[in-house]
Amino acid sequence: MILVLWDIDRTLLYVGETDRLVYREVFQEVVGRPPVILPARGTGVTMPLAVRELLAANDVPDEDMQRLADGIIERLPEKLMGHSEELLTQGRLMPGALAALVAVRQSELFLPSIVTGNLQRSAEIKLSSFGLASYVDGDVGGYASDNPHRPALVRIAQERSEKAYGERFNHGNTVIVGDSLQDVLTGREGGAKVIGVASGTTSAAELQSHGADRVIPDLTDVDRVLQSITEVVNGG
Repeated sequence: MILVLWDIDRTLLYVGETDRLVYREVFQEVVGRPPVILPARGTGVTMPLAVRELLAANDVPDEDMQRLADGIIERLPEKLMGHSEELLTQGRLMPGALAALVAVRQSELFLPSIVTGNLQRSAEIKLSSFGLASYVDGDVGGYASDNPHRPALVRIAQERSEKAYGERFNHGNTVIVGDSLQDVLTGREGGAKVIGVASGTTSAAELQSHGADRVIPDLTDVDRVLQSITEVVNGG
């Protein structure tokens, strides 16, 4: 069995400006003033690290950093849930995402789950809003709420999958499918093969040069997605 760990944002779905709206509103509530600078788009950095970058970029003193970061992180999922309508009106499924998810879920060769820079509750809200939650076993995924260091999430997902399914998962049978350089780094440092999807802000050439095992333009060719997963595991 191959553990397939899907990234979410810009790989499976795109939420438009909703994430940035949520950051802006929660920053205002917790810090007491609006942010001037918001997190960069499409980097794949985990939410806890993005929050600390947000606070630092907006001149929050070091001595207040941890307290305010904790307050923001705690409120992010609830605030995102309050914008569930915007998720659908401003966001969209990425091309081919639904068909690719269905195909992977239906195959007995694959165990589909998630590895993401989102907090687990935020990930659940996004997947459920777009009708994707049933195509992955979210309970065995790795989330930023588990560890802000994204490569550590691979082993977390592997251990959860081993416990749930009674099979061993390691670098040889774990594949990340994602769009960012953080996805590539997560696999290389965390212990997984990486299929880079050039559907986000990172080009195919950048994904390739940073060490993705395979790069595809998007998820629209389902047969190519399935073939890529099996080939990177089998060394093809």
